[in-house]
Amino acid sequence: MDKEAQKRVIIPNYKRIYEDLLDRKYPHKKEVCKSVLAKEKLNSMDVFLLNNLIFDKETKEENENDQKYRSYDKTSILKILQYQAKNKLNNTQLADHFGLSRNTVAKWKKMFQL
Repeated sequence: MDKEAQKRVIIPNYKRIYEDLLDRKYPHKKEVCKSVLAKEKLNSMDVFLLNNLIFDKETKEENENDQKYRSYDKTSILKILQYQAKNKLNNTQLADHFGLSRNTVAKWKKMFQL
């Protein structure tokens, strides 16, 4: 495999995934998600929002399991950190709001020096 092919990052088409999911399993929630799906391309924050709108997590255990597989791009991380500054939240409050760990928030702040 050549180096260019290795460097390419394949990003799933989240818009299509969520539209199919809403069509097949959750047609009653389609109206609620309409404004987010109207965007041409979805970022990590949009995916996070759609997950919260579609899948109502009842237990703390379900939320913890989902957190293990979440990933954020640079723009989403910067938006989260800007949200913290704008709303004057500490790391714990921000982590609770977005379902992150305090250590993740601290690491991001060190990486991006806001």
